[in-house]
Amino acid sequence: ATFNHTGITTGCATCHNGTTALGKPANHVATTAACETCHKSTTSFAGATFNHTGITTGCATCHNGTTARGKPANHVATTAACETCHKSTTSFAGATMNHTGITTGCAGCHNGTTARGKPANHIATTAACETCHKSTTAFTGASFNHAGITAGCASCHNGSTAIGKSAKHIPTTAACETCHKSTVAFAGTPMNHTGITSACASCHNGSMALGKSATHIVTSASCELCHKSTVSFAGAKFVHTNVTSGCASCHNGSTALGKSAKHIPTTAPCETCHKSTVSFVGTAMNHTGIASGCASCHNGSTALGKSAKHIPTSAACETCHKSTVSFAGTPMNHTGITSGCASCHNGSTALGKPAKHVATSAGCETCHKSTVSFAGATMNHTGITTGCAGCHNGSTALGKPAKHVATSAACETCHKSTASFAGATMNHTGITTGCAGCHNGSTALGKPATHVPTTLACETCHRSTVAFAGTRMNHTGIVSGCATCHNGVFAIGKPRTGHPNTTAPCESCHRNTRSFDD
Repeated sequence: ATFNHTGITTGCATCHNGTTALGKPANHVATTAACETCHKSTTSFAGATFNHTGITTGCATCHNGTTARGKPANHVATTAACETCHKSTTSFAGATMNHTGITTGCAGCHNGTTARGKPANHIATTAACETCHKSTTAFTGASFNHAGITAGCASCHNGSTAIGKSAKHIPTTAACETCHKSTVAFAGTPMNHTGITSACASCHNGSMALGKSATHIVTSASCELCHKSTVSFAGAKFVHTNVTSGCASCHNGSTALGKSAKHIPTTAPCETCHKSTVSFVGTAMNHTGIASGCASCHNGSTALGKSAKHIPTSAACETCHKSTVSFAGTPMNHTGITSGCASCHNGSTALGKPAKHVATSAGCETCHKSTVSFAGATMNHTGITTGCAGCHNGSTALGKPAKHVATSAACETCHKSTASFAGATMNHTGITTGCAGCHNGSTALGKPATHVPTTLACETCHRSTVAFAGTRMNHTGIVSGCATCHNGVFAIGKPRTGHPNTTAPCESCHRNTRSFDD
């Protein structure tokens, strides 16, 4: 009968000794503990989960692959004790592999089994990992050094091992190195079109190489029909010879230039006016017979409009502009205009006051009575008794002449007449000094040419401020040099008759400076 273990809690090993009943299997964890220490169930006999708490060494005594799990087949190759890396007795996770100091033998682990090996797109090479992978942290490989590589590029640059031709690469079976000469920039040589005379569109299709631009003239002709140069690729100049109609089919603003924004509005075909297929100039606008509606074109956009200085008017152009050749307007007719002159004569629309116009805010028509000559009335000074210098300042009206007597007195102090403007006679009363300040030959009369030579002030001799006669010459004390004055110019010289013939100086004989007889 099946043995009933119900109620049995101790002494299991007395039967389970391998003879009386099954004992510990060969792969049982090594222990001297009684069976019931771990096996609590008398039905399933399952042992308790092993509690690794406090176990810090000796893991391999059980974890040998027999008693308990050992290293898996893909475990990193090492003879180090389990507890060297596996620090947790709960998850048993090993520490992250520390590659510090590892400089060789990478492939011993990185073989695709123990640890990651080369990825499928790794560059084909039998060199050791550490030849290129110098960092034990990032494991990045060194940039590939293409120096000295002159052939066989496609063995790696095949799109798997390394980048191959792009989808837009020019179609060719030539080896990479045929065009790509630099192992640094990898730039290809510019395409040499020498000798290419046909089939341009096989590459110039807008994908492999530039195709027709959006504004290219509409044509199904092959590129080489017009583009003859394989250097500049300039197309032949379009020949309009014999093109006499249908211009707008190309000249529509997309395929070729259309009408400019300022073109005269018209629905006529281009060729109606543009007769030359070389210069394309249109015929000059013929205004013959146009007698009205000028402003429909002459609006400042389609054709010239009124200038900024045009007289303000809402009248139609043709009201004044009668000639369709010169377009000159009729002269302004001022007949009947008696007021409001300044509305046009403001310096912009028409001439305004000149810079030297008399200062006034009066309307133009106050003085300018003629609408033909526009001459102003002569200034009427009647009643003006003060403030003359407000206009007579040399700009608005004549000021003091350069020879005017020096004075700061107001004009009206001396100029009493508003008809002749003559000044009053100078009143010298009370002037006893400083005569030469005015009598200098410029402001007022100076010494006449025959004046006795002297540097004395005028007032020394001229005592009268009415007659200005000088005093009689006092010769007292003069004993020589008489002839410097008595030379017949400044003063009486020798009489022509009766005087003895002599070259002796006057004072040799004339001893008396009163009678001069002695």
